[in-house]
Amino acid sequence: MSPDSARRAESLGYTNVKVYHEGLPEWVKRNYLVLSTQFLKEAWIDKDIPHVLVDVRPAAEAEKGFIKGAVTVPVAEIEKAVAKFPPKDKKAPIMIYDQKGGDDAVKAARMLITAGFAPVDIVSGGLDAWKAAGFPVQTGKLADTIVYVPKPRPGEISIDDFTKIAKNTPADTLILDVRNRDEGNAGMITGAKLVPDEEILDRFAEIPKDKKIVTHCSTGVRAEMAYHKLKEKGYNVQFLNAKVEINDKGEFKLEKP
Repeated sequence: MSPDSARRAESLGYTNVKVYHEGLPEWVKRNYLVLSTQFLKEAWIDKDIPHVLVDVRPAAEAEKGFIKGAVTVPVAEIEKAVAKFPPKDKKAPIMIYDQKGGDDAVKAARMLITAGFAPVDIVSGGLDAWKAAGFPVQTGKLADTIVYVPKPRPGEISIDDFTKIAKNTPADTLILDVRNRDEGNAGMITGAKLVPDEEILDRFAEIPKDKKIVTHCSTGVRAEMAYHKLKEKGYNVQFLNAKVEINDKGEFKLEKP
């Protein structure tokens, strides 16, 4: 958690609170994350957002039932199959599942992270959890060729367009910085308003509905979460899916996450 969140936790009486100072971007480079079956379906598959979904069970087992769009790369073949994956600089979201979200998925994720791939997620509970949720499965032969063609996510603003707005913000536009307070205190884009993502639901009154809202964080993750909260309330909003670095002078550097 962030230093600001740590202080809040301590104020609520929690002890043994730890802070990961390098933040989410560095964590993702070195560790896998856990993805729920519902989020995989609703946020990725149903919205046709490009990703790489890997079934690491033996091929014969996978053919009896698998998640739509999955490719087969058995865990025993992961190391030899690294060349099958999209180039690392594409930063393709890789999602891995086995039968139960167990050791095979973890092993495969760690091998891919060691090989330099990120982000890598494990589907919580694996195929069993997917089926328990009532989600559909397919049968038959799985694809064994990985195809990844990136495209903008719904609501995403390009780095070029964001840069233009940040350097000369129109009167009808507000840049909403949804990082935590510690990050904001270290430096913000000139003219931006700081409303941490976890506070947005309580601070809608401070966010004008007569302006276009553009959200950003440090990686794009919180910016997209904020985008969905604002979109549901009828705001004209976009989000920046990029790694953002800002110094204490308000100077910023952007790159694809």
